[in-house]
Amino acid sequence: EDGTYLYTLPSVVDDIDMGVTQIIRGEDHVTNTAVQIQIFEALAGEGKAPAFGHHNLLTSASGEGLSKRSGALSLTGLRESGVEALAVASLAVLTGSSESVRPITSLDELIETTELSQISKNAAKFDEAELHVLSAKTLHHLPYAAVAQRLADMGISGEEFWNAVRGNLTRISDVQLWWDVIHSKIAPVIEDAEYLKIAARLLPAAPLDGASWAALTTALKSETGRKGKALFHPLRLALTGQDSGPEMAALLPLIGHTRALQILSGGVV
Repeated sequence: EDGTYLYTLPSVVDDIDMGVTQIIRGEDHVTNTAVQIQIFEALAGEGKAPAFGHHNLLTSASGEGLSKRSGALSLTGLRESGVEALAVASLAVLTGSSESVRPITSLDELIETTELSQISKNAAKFDEAELHVLSAKTLHHLPYAAVAQRLADMGISGEEFWNAVRGNLTRISDVQLWWDVIHSKIAPVIEDAEYLKIAARLLPAAPLDGASWAALTTALKSETGRKGKALFHPLRLALTGQDSGPEMAALLPLIGHTRALQILSGGVV
């Protein structure tokens, strides 16, 4: 109405100008593909049209179309909520395909498993709740090299630390809590002071390693007769200040002998 060109013509002109050879776009564009092929051939010559492929459209969990105008599931909003970019890519690409939606560790991995022929032409539902679950699972699978720079930007480093805590993260910002548990002042939660004093006496010698937690709890079980939650929970509360979290076998060596002994002996670190 205002005299400007519609999508159909300038997109073809741009594609010719940029030498585009393959076009992948939504199923809703199938109806204008034939017209655009004719424009390609009219402007660039016979057989010069790119190869076209079309993917299924995504809808919200309630079946409504995802609208750019409404800002539905905007990348900015997802990023600000802590959703991993790789999770967005995996769910967007694999939803509605013959491949199961799963965590990926790189876009190259996603490319290797993606075939347009395996994507349904029917609209597929994009569930934001599923996205948040997938985002956490993505973090659980990421190797240290993939997150090292992001951690460094937070003042955090160490592959051993990352491997110990990644399985308990919902978003990457959660690592700050466990970094503080290991390196900063915490107020231990003392559930049974006398039991902790026994634990301090039985704590294996420095340096602590991956076997130290099992050695400590085995010795405590033998001396006190405790088992299950009564054996483990007071130790976790004291050493981390948290009711749950990463495996203590991995955390204890990171906490270190000096710090662990001080906490178990009744000190506040």
